[in-house]
Amino acid sequence: MTHYPVIVIGGGQAGLSMSYYLQQAGIGHLILEKHAPGHAWRTERWDNFCLVTPNWQCQLPGFPYPGGDPFGFMKKDEILGYIDAYVALIEPPLLTGVTVTALRREGGTYVVESTAGTYSADQVVVAVGGYHIANIPRVGERLPETVLQVHSSHYRNAAALPEGAVLVVGSGQSGCQIAEDLHLEGRQVHLCVGSAPRSPRRYRGRDAVEWLCDMGHYDMPVDRHPLGEKVRGKANHYLTGRDGGREIDLRRFALQGMRLHGRLRGVDNGRLLLGDDLAANLDAADAAYMRIRAGIDAYLAEQGIAAPEEPPYVPPWQPEAVAAELDLAAAGITSVIWATGFRSNFTWVEVPVFDGKGYPTHRRGVSAVPGLYFLGLPWLYTWGSGRFSGVARDAGHIAEVIAGALGALRQSA
Repeated sequence: MTHYPVIVIGGGQAGLSMSYYLQQAGIGHLILEKHAPGHAWRTERWDNFCLVTPNWQCQLPGFPYPGGDPFGFMKKDEILGYIDAYVALIEPPLLTGVTVTALRREGGTYVVESTAGTYSADQVVVAVGGYHIANIPRVGERLPETVLQVHSSHYRNAAALPEGAVLVVGSGQSGCQIAEDLHLEGRQVHLCVGSAPRSPRRYRGRDAVEWLCDMGHYDMPVDRHPLGEKVRGKANHYLTGRDGGREIDLRRFALQGMRLHGRLRGVDNGRLLLGDDLAANLDAADAAYMRIRAGIDAYLAEQGIAAPEEPPYVPPWQPEAVAAELDLAAAGITSVIWATGFRSNFTWVEVPVFDGKGYPTHRRGVSAVPGLYFLGLPWLYTWGSGRFSGVARDAGHIAEVIAGALGALRQSA
């Protein structure tokens, strides 16, 4: 076995950030990456995908956004260019095309089994994020075979789908943006609306992200959040960076012909069984939207900041009698896109650091088992932990812990 002081599993933005700080500290390490840096951005995003946070929030360590449009929103190819440029800049010790099949602890050393051989390490950073297995509800097994089913991670564009109407299940960020993408391409879209909240795009003269950043929301650690660790399971607010950025108001889509429905409860002989919660879900999304606006208003008043006033939000559309069923054939639906998220899969980590749901237990990425760390998870420490905006802070903290642990090992040797 080849031994390294540190092995980093995963070569995405989290693993690369970790490598940056380890290099700065002069700590020897190796990154094992199943595919190549940027794989998820390259293969699991649709053609018109773009960031929903402004470019200035792209803050990989040592490499802030280098372009000329800090208040814009990078498109898919630009995101890949940003990651590729970062790899070229830091020149990490990276092995690609290597799948780690097992991680275990033997004595005080970690053993990493992979398709490229077996390695050992004093410290291991698991930087594979938390989105591993596409989550497609088993109710999909009851759909007619004539209906194409696609997970959101495999959707590319409207032209790749068969002609006909499209049902999108799930109204989180991906679901709403894909529904918009199809809508703009002239497809008849049916959307099953869940409980995800929505956010303003611009409010009182600035992007809402700028106000929220000034207000400290992106620096609030999970242990100070009102929801505590429950925030890790909370859906992100939906909005878009498309065409310079705008809000997504599903009620306006409904006025333009998109068909909105409640949650999908089941399928029976070619008919969708729908919940009666459409109005409640739209109202809840609007309530989150208005809370953000109210929070910004309060901040401006407290700080004495002059900013343009905005009229109150008035819902432009209300659902009338909501059908409890939808006949797929009668509606002309030929495709279903499951925007229903992902499940984590850490079964290959043979170290007892997981809770009853299989989620790694940690404090700011540091597990209870000495020498094992997690990086790149949503809300690992702050709102930005799983994004370009906050992963550097997390990686820097873990690098400091690793340096201390390795120093202690040297003294005890």
